[in-house]
Amino acid sequence: MSSTNDKDVAASQLAERTANEAAIKRNPHGDFKSVEASRPEWNKSEEWHYNQTPAPGWKWGEGGNDGGASLTKKHVEIDPYEPGRPAAFNYKLLISAIIPRPIGFLSTLSADGTSSNLAPFSYTNMVNHDPPIFTIGMVGSIANAKDSLANIVNSKECVLNIISEHFVEAANSTSVNAPYGTSEWGLSGLHQAPSTMVKAARVKEAIFSAECKLMDVKEFESKSTPGKISGTLIILEGVNFWVREDAINEEKNIIDPAVLKPVSRLGGITYARTTEGFEILRPDFSAVEQAENSKELLEKASKP
Repeated sequence: MSSTNDKDVAASQLAERTANEAAIKRNPHGDFKSVEASRPEWNKSEEWHYNQTPAPGWKWGEGGNDGGASLTKKHVEIDPYEPGRPAAFNYKLLISAIIPRPIGFLSTLSADGTSSNLAPFSYTNMVNHDPPIFTIGMVGSIANAKDSLANIVNSKECVLNIISEHFVEAANSTSVNAPYGTSEWGLSGLHQAPSTMVKAARVKEAIFSAECKLMDVKEFESKSTPGKISGTLIILEGVNFWVREDAINEEKNIIDPAVLKPVSRLGGITYARTTEGFEILRPDFSAVEQAENSKELLEKASKP
């Protein structure tokens, strides 16, 4: 049973998170549902397909494919530590610039197995394949950790699931600021599937899931509030993978994007579908040597 002090700490953390959310002003609309209703309905007929690149005839040394239009534009310089600039401004700026971002949909279990958690994190990426290494950025410190961060630090494991179109609303619902101990599984209606190498369940609706073990943790001190830990980096090793059978090829090494239909995070509350792509071959240096303007290219490339 939780002590009165534990409840006070939880209430204080909830109040702080609520204040932070208010400062960020994540919802840019007065009445979001009215704005959403004015937009076209979801296009179910939109399917994955390939296009050509913007400039299939691009040649070595040509630079951008916009005819130099971008070179006529001016830039604004921003000092992230400018006096009076709130940290929330840098947050909003960066999440609208570093896009699209994969969403790490983490399912975790407390060390004693009494509490489970399910939550999306857009500070997510893969940084190595041998061994498979994933990174997740989380707001807050280990000392005040709750929910996903507390579960991962204490249990040393989790499952990283990838969000697809067919359960994006349910996945988003798990970002609710529910009290610690509340199961987002029950709130979202998503289903648990057994894992093999970790105790935490994977999301059955997910096309791809990676069972992970905790490798390392690193905290970051705030620049706007010195002495306060503003974020924590979680480094995970993928120890077991699950892929829906209709999405994987025979060699078990390529997932079909037309089946995965991943959802990515953009700025603010904006998300994106992935419905089209193009292919570009990785060039070999011999192509530069064989280019008509190879002498000019190599001369320019020899300069700092």
